[in-house]
Amino acid sequence: MRLLIINGPNINFLGIREKKVYGDQDYDHLLKLIEEKAAQLDINIEVFQSNHEGAIIDRIQDAYFDETEGIIINPGAYTHYSYAIRDALASVDMPKIEVHISDIMQREEFRHISVTAEVCNEQIKGLGLDGYLVAVEHMLELIGKNI
Repeated sequence: MRLLIINGPNINFLGIREKKVYGDQDYDHLLKLIEEKAAQLDINIEVFQSNHEGAIIDRIQDAYFDETEGIIINPGAYTHYSYAIRDALASVDMPKIEVHISDIMQREEFRHISVTAEVCNEQIKGLGLDGYLVAVEHMLELIGKNI
């Protein structure tokens, strides 16, 4: 099993940016959580992060060809306005889950709109870094693997 987790802009600044919103654990801590979850479930999870919209689109498109079975994505600020990322997600026929560390519905009004959620199977928000782990479990259910 091969899953892909994509993180958008500023996610690499966890532990540095807005600690009241995102917590004080850094990006390496998130990577370790995901690595431990992959080992526990005996699956392959690749994590990709970019602050660049085109790089994210390229990675989504590459997933179509590289045997990726599901995409978990935190598009960061691109969630709210990147129709290009939305279209890339819509063009790959595999399960997709959108994740947000904070509850975007409890934040600024502009964050309430997600243009990418409508092309994902599910949106998980407000669970902190654990949202990624929940997303992995939900993805396995979508794909039909027993956990």
